[in-house]
Amino acid sequence: MSQDNLQPGAQEHETESRISSEGSPFAAESEFSAIEGEENEGEENEGEENEGEENEGEENEGEENEGEENEGEENTVAAEPGDALQVQLQEANDRLLRSQAELDNFRKRSRRELDEQLKYAQLPIMRDLLPVLDNLERAVSATQLTEDPAAESLLQGVQLVMADLKSILQRHHCRQIESVEGTEFDPNCHEAIAQQPSAEHPPGTVIQVAQTGYQLHDRVVRPSQVVVTTASVGKDDSEASSGGTLEG
Repeated sequence: MSQDNLQPGAQEHETESRISSEGSPFAAESEFSAIEGEENEGEENEGEENEGEENEGEENEGEENEGEENEGEENTVAAEPGDALQVQLQEANDRLLRSQAELDNFRKRSRRELDEQLKYAQLPIMRDLLPVLDNLERAVSATQLTEDPAAESLLQGVQLVMADLKSILQRHHCRQIESVEGTEFDPNCHEAIAQQPSAEHPPGTVIQVAQTGYQLHDRVVRPSQVVVTTASVGKDDSEASSGGTLEG
């Protein structure tokens, strides 16, 4: 084969080699696409990573918020028993104060009743001694009416006994009720045994004391028996009444 026939093949081979070495347009585009795809893939991966980090942050924030809510609920639950105990403590203190007040009132009332009982404990014996004193006074009055010289010494002895008895009564705070003629009638310490008209005194005035009364402290042992005045019938009224009788 001649040299001329071999040259075209060699030229073709050389051309193909040059094209392959320079690279075809399609190969360049493929390579550019591959690079661009890698870049896009990298950006997508980076976006996914960022999105994962954001989701993780949101999850962490949600867990923190949930933890705070749980902590608040625990504090509320813990506070409720404390409030209940505080209320129970206050109620117990109130009951204690009321009990102490009632106990103090009971003690004061008991002490007052005891003092009153001790104060008037002698009332029965005073009531029994008063008739004895009345009899001594009658004996003195009767002896003073006699003119027997022998009764003079007896009268002095009775008067001494009567004075001692009155002194004992006074030492124990038993004293006479003042009921003299002309005093106003007092139903708290007087007992009216009779009524008598009087032109000298207004109605309701004591004009005579039949029996002396006594009182122990401020309590009456025996009221005084007295005679009390009533409204007197005037002369004009009597004349009017007599005139009416004659006319009739």
